[in-house]
Amino acid sequence: MTGADRSGLTDRAVAADEVRRAAHGATYEDDGVVLSTAGLPDWLEPVARAARTVRPQQLSRFLPPSDGRGRQSAVLILFGEGADGRPELLLMERAGSLRSHAGQPSFPGGALDPEDGDPRTTGPLRAALREAEEETGLDPAGVQLFGVLPSLYIPVSQFVVTSVLGWWHTPSPVGAVDPAETARVFTVPVADLTDPAHRVTVVHPSGHHGPGFTVESALVWGFTAGVIDRLLHYAGWEQPWDRSREVPLDWRA
Repeated sequence: MTGADRSGLTDRAVAADEVRRAAHGATYEDDGVVLSTAGLPDWLEPVARAARTVRPQQLSRFLPPSDGRGRQSAVLILFGEGADGRPELLLMERAGSLRSHAGQPSFPGGALDPEDGDPRTTGPLRAALREAEEETGLDPAGVQLFGVLPSLYIPVSQFVVTSVLGWWHTPSPVGAVDPAETARVFTVPVADLTDPAHRVTVVHPSGHHGPGFTVESALVWGFTAGVIDRLLHYAGWEQPWDRSREVPLDWRA
């Protein structure tokens, strides 16, 4: 990044950008946290490349407030291979009783705790793994972190979300650890996410239109669907789909 490019960024954004780009063909390690692209399966390389090069504005129009407002959080976007060897993605469905984003399919994740460390550098990496373990029971030792996406903002909950990319090289059993927080944990074949038959435009009661996916008896929408949509696009996996297929959301969404 040139000096001119950096001039428009806060110190927080510059630090996060350095971490995000650090694993470009190498291994980044800081205070016991490792971010590495070494040994990834070939099919994941387009995702790793997208993580290194995509800019915040290419992911969403909702960017973190420049004044630093928002609660720092992280999610784990975990890619693995199913029993049939097909690439898949780990998702969970939030409990319907939760105060925010109730009942929504989502990536594992949550707010940073003080012990996670600096939110500008490796804090989101620790938080993403910790939250995923707490919510799904996965073994973090089986996960290789290989990329970080630019942080985005969820206005309705005022979360600043950093998406951490992981390769599930050694899968472990997963399930809903706390039913009060998680309704279920499931995996979705990437082929289903790219299949035009599973793609829809979700219409919120507010009038907002966004991408959606009808997979595994669930409608994936909102922040999660938006990030998946952009990852598929910038990884070169997106297939043409009918954007006129609309699914209205319930007014309580």
